[in-house]
Amino acid sequence: MPVPVPRQRAIPAVECGQAPAASPDSGPSKEQAPPGTHPAEHPTTWRENPTEKREKPTDTSPDTSTGTDSRTGTDTGTGTGTGTGRTHTDRTQSAAPTNLTVLLIEDDPAGSPIVPDLLDQAGKPIRVRTARNLTEAGRLLTDDVHCILLDLALSAPAPARTSADGGGSGNGGGDDEDHDELAVLRHVLELAPRHAVLALTSSSDAERGAEAVAVGAQDYLFRDELDGRLLSRAIRYAVERKRSDSAERRLAEGRLRAQENRRLERGLLPTPLLAGSPLRFAARYRPGRSRALLGGDFYDVVRTPDGTVHAMIGDVCGHGPDEAALGVELRIAWRALTLAGLCGDELLGTLQQVLEHERSDDEIFATLCAVDISPDGRRAGLCLAGHPSPLLSRPGEPARLLPYDNNGPALGLLPGARWPRMQVELGAEWSLMLYTDGLIEGHVGEGRERLGQDGMVEMVRRQLAEGLAGEELLRAAVNEVRELNGGELADDLAVVLLDRTA
Repeated sequence: MPVPVPRQRAIPAVECGQAPAASPDSGPSKEQAPPGTHPAEHPTTWRENPTEKREKPTDTSPDTSTGTDSRTGTDTGTGTGTGTGRTHTDRTQSAAPTNLTVLLIEDDPAGSPIVPDLLDQAGKPIRVRTARNLTEAGRLLTDDVHCILLDLALSAPAPARTSADGGGSGNGGGDDEDHDELAVLRHVLELAPRHAVLALTSSSDAERGAEAVAVGAQDYLFRDELDGRLLSRAIRYAVERKRSDSAERRLAEGRLRAQENRRLERGLLPTPLLAGSPLRFAARYRPGRSRALLGGDFYDVVRTPDGTVHAMIGDVCGHGPDEAALGVELRIAWRALTLAGLCGDELLGTLQQVLEHERSDDEIFATLCAVDISPDGRRAGLCLAGHPSPLLSRPGEPARLLPYDNNGPALGLLPGARWPRMQVELGAEWSLMLYTDGLIEGHVGEGRERLGQDGMVEMVRRQLAEGLAGEELLRAAVNEVRELNGGELADDLAVVLLDRTA
């Protein structure tokens, strides 16, 4: 038969939003029936010619491969002899479930089919489109194609020649591809990375089929041993395997991103700088966001060259990733300003400027508690910016909250605000606990009552009386707060404990 002249492929109706997928009732194309047979003798496989779409005149089901003329808007499909155009309303009313669609790429100018009749798992015909080269395959490769049948005997595209090659066939850069028996498969995999691919080869070339699977095909079949049942099962298997591989790849990519995020968040948590200090340090940190390692709470502890130990804890309003990022920025800025020699009101004023420049919304603010402990460890300066006062405990005395009468406003609320620095006597042996409101705002039981500062003080006093200290004290305090709340806390939580022994 004469080779059809390629023309621009009409857009399938399902691609332009005019019709759903095709019904299995459409008949095969007469040109692609096996030689010596009538199309009616092979009603189970629907073949689509790459240059001409056909349908039976009595078929009222819409066809995903039947396009519309871009100039007239009418259906371009024809029957066995007379065309019967269908309107958009007809196609919409004749909706049918989507069947499997296969794209066969074979180098067969005479149109002799190598694929037998195909049925899907429900016994419906599998639609087959045919392409004789990769150019036609690119035009027919639409989203409704589920699987590609690739004949490995298909000629690979000629490699592009550069001017340096001189158009010759010497030992230029294209020789490697010329000798690559799977070059056509590699081209198809690049053309259709999301589609399942079945390689067709001869029974005497099983090694080539195995290599095709190693390159990226889902499976290979012998061209001269095909039957409808085997091929139908192989197509369904290839489609499901491709879906499984894609899902597994997305899952692996998600895991890698999660691991990278965790490593990043761990790197953003502070490393205390207390070398040379006799003070002991402990901390507990729990973000309120599910599966997160970093929240809007932040803390840090550094020792400056003069021997002063500076400790800080803060809380950015909100619980999202933006608040967590702002908390990290404030912590790093606090460390830099502290190491630069700033302290008290001057430091907090500069920190407020950082917050005002970095926050995403003018209503975002942050509370903060800053303590600077003298080199001898007996005295401390305290600055509060809308933050709960630290808890001080000493031997022979009940734990108590430090005064918070001079508590200044939270950072970011009042331009030009001031934060007085209050002097506190610590003594020779003490324990100082800094915390965020996540420790005191948990509920007590099933009611609406919250633990509050008074409840937290009583809880810590009891735990201290039991002999708990350091990491054990913080672990017990956080666990009890969670138990009283009846589960995980909704707010971020951070606790820092500094101890000095005589």
